[in-house]
Amino acid sequence: MSGKDKNIERLARLQEELALLQHAYGRQGLKGIIALEGWDAAGKGGLIRRIGWALDPRPLRVWQISAPSAHERRQHWLQRFWERVPLTGEIAIFDRSWYGRVLVERIEGFATEVEWKRAYDEINAFERTLVDSGIRLCKLFLDISPEEQMKRFLERYTEPGKRWKLTEDDIRNRAHWDAYADAYRDMVKLTSQPGAEWYRVDANDKHAARCDGLSEILKVLGKGVDVAPPDVPPLVKAFMEEQLRGERGSK
Repeated sequence: MSGKDKNIERLARLQEELALLQHAYGRQGLKGIIALEGWDAAGKGGLIRRIGWALDPRPLRVWQISAPSAHERRQHWLQRFWERVPLTGEIAIFDRSWYGRVLVERIEGFATEVEWKRAYDEINAFERTLVDSGIRLCKLFLDISPEEQMKRFLERYTEPGKRWKLTEDDIRNRAHWDAYADAYRDMVKLTSQPGAEWYRVDANDKHAARCDGLSEILKVLGKGVDVAPPDVPPLVKAFMEEQLRGERGSK
C-alpha cells in the first residue's frame, strides 16, 4: 500500500473520530475553535473540506476571514472575531483569523508599527479570555517551502478548473516571502501560551498534512472529552426492546 493510500485510510478513521467528538460537544455543551494560518496554497481549504465532509454542518461554523468591511474598520479590530465566537455545542473554523493584524496588516502597512506590535498582547489577552471561558482553541500553522508553493501555483494555473484559486494577492505575497517568514516566526514565538499553543503542520505533503492537522485537532479539542455514545432513555429502551422481541417472534 502506498503512502497516499495509507493516509487516505488514516484520514477516514480520523474523520470518524471527529464526528464522534462533534456529537459529544453537542451533548455536553462544549465549544471549540480551530484557527488556521499558513502560506498561500498550503492546504487550508483542503483541510477544511475534509473536516466539513465528516461533520454535521448545523453546529459547524466556517469563517473565511478577509479584509474588514467599512463598518468593521470603525470598530475595535477584534470586535468582528468576538461576533464569530461559537455558541454552545458549536465548533468554529477560522480560515485565517485575528492573526492578520500581525501578518498581512503588518507587512502591507495596513496597521502601523505601534498597532501591530501592540496586537501580540491584545491577541494573547483575547485568547486567554476564550480559554478561561471554557472554549477549546486549536491553532494550526500550515508550513510549506517556497518550491512547493510554486509547484502548486503552476498546478493551479495549468488546470482551468483550479485557476480561480490563483490571485494577484498570492503573487504579491510570494514577493514578500522573507518578510512573511519573519512574521510567522514572531507569531508562533509571541502568541503561544497554555491552552493556545501553536502546532506546526508540515504541509509539503498535502495528504499527510490533512491527517496531521485532524490528529492535532482531535488531540486539542478532544482532551478529556468522553465521546462514548450515551445509553438511550429507559422508556425508549423498553419500547424498542419490546419491538425487537415482536420482530423476532414473528419470524
